[in-house]
Amino acid sequence: MGRPDRSHRLHLLASGLVLPLALLLCLQWPLRDVVQAGSRQANDLAQLLFAFYMAVAVSAATRAGQHLSARHDSASDPTWRRVAVALCTLPWSLWLLWTTGPLAWQSLRELERFPESFLPGYFLIKCALWLMAVLCVIDSLLGLRRPAAGTTT
Repeated sequence: MGRPDRSHRLHLLASGLVLPLALLLCLQWPLRDVVQAGSRQANDLAQLLFAFYMAVAVSAATRAGQHLSARHDSASDPTWRRVAVALCTLPWSLWLLWTTGPLAWQSLRELERFPESFLPGYFLIKCALWLMAVLCVIDSLLGLRRPAAGTTT
């Protein structure tokens, strides 16, 4: 097996967020009911981890051929499937970048805080939205460039 590309490494890194995310979600109730402290902070951190996990997971699902269909034949990668993915995700991703740009930029400039706990970091959730959209644009464009299975370049 060859050396993993950057996006594969990013997908592996993001998959490591699942365990701390699950732990934080499980700790919220005991923190609130038993300790009576820290549940909002655990929730805020869980939201951040979930945002970045999902930002990368959408791209990973598309790359694995699992995003638009429940069944995918990994032996073939027909051109129509790659074009369909691009037609669905590329306009949506570009629209998302365009419409959320001003809000995300303002949130980043102000280093927006979580509304209930006032902890810093809420702006990172909006950055994760942008990361997801950018990864979808990149994957769509790379999918269109990728030759169909069975052809040589």
